[in-house]
Amino acid sequence: MTTPPLAIANPFAGIDHGVALWFHAHLTPTFVSVLRGITEFGSSEWIAIALSIAVLLFVFKRWWPSLVMMVVAVPGGMLLNEWVKILVHRHRPFVDGWFVDWSGYSFASGHTIGATLLYGQLALFIIPMIKNRRGRVLVYSAATFVIGLVGFSRIALGAHYFTDVLGGMFLGASWLTLCLLVSRPLRRAVVPPVIADVLPDATPALVPVPVPAQAEVAAGPASESLI
Repeated sequence: MTTPPLAIANPFAGIDHGVALWFHAHLTPTFVSVLRGITEFGSSEWIAIALSIAVLLFVFKRWWPSLVMMVVAVPGGMLLNEWVKILVHRHRPFVDGWFVDWSGYSFASGHTIGATLLYGQLALFIIPMIKNRRGRVLVYSAATFVIGLVGFSRIALGAHYFTDVLGGMFLGASWLTLCLLVSRPLRRAVVPPVIADVLPDATPALVPVPVPAQAEVAAGPASESLI
């Protein structure tokens, strides 16, 4: 028996196993079909499609800082998670069953971290474009809702423990935060295209026009004659 490179005691092991067993006992073919449809929004195939569309858009618009941020944040974070899985070496709740279509280690949830990275990054791109506070809250809530649904589907299917999903959300949010902080100098050097579109056109500086001394002297008697 090989010892994992990083052994972490799980204080929530009781909750993890209890939740996994409860969902496993209540799974039905219809429920599994619904969960599989939801979990696809965090699959590597779907993320690759969405990422490709975003990359093409950024290249077409020449939004180079956004392009670099997207490529580093999403694929980079998912590769980091693969390394974490090997390091932690946690086995999945269930590896046998008619609904099982996964393999590999459990912590952290790859679907959850992928959804966190993709939808979180898209929200970071979209929110600055929205001036209405209600619109920003709506975008943030929509991204959070989709991420939560993907995480729930992984727990309910038995692909991951509860803490695997929480770990995926935490790692994804942390990686996005790190990428955002590192990319700030790059974004300050380049005016974002969205801001450039709404900025007013430059107007010439107002220069005071000097008044000739003779005009001032001529204006004096005229004003006196009116009194």
